Amino acid sequence: MTIKMKNIISISEARSNIFDIAEKIQKRGNHYLFTENGKAKMVAMSAEEYDSLMEDLALAKDPKFAAKIKKAEDEIARGEYVTLQEFERELGIVRPTNSLVLRDKAKKDYSANKRKK
Repeated sequence: MTIKMKNIISISEARSNIFDIAEKIQKRGNHYLFTENGKAKMVAMSAEEYDSLMEDLALAKDPKFAAKIKKAEDEIARGEYVTLQEFERELGIVRPTNSLVLRDKAKKDYSANKRKK
């Protein structure tokens, strides 16, 4: 399988730009393919993205996980699910009706007013 990459550079060029490359790969999906004598040698990505990829691969290899996904998909197809609003109501979570709350990886809360139609 061949993956198209937009950031392809020689190892020699990477050596002189390693700090810049290390900064750029922090943006998710921004990878570098390093070449030697015109042939692909290695790929660089952020440690966070690498960890996520390894976790996904481990889950993909687990037959029990695949069975759970299949079971969930079948339940959804049969309509056996609850909406987020129903789930929150069951847990007693009350949100202001005119705001939306988002959470980023840094666990900061942000809110914005909904637009009225």
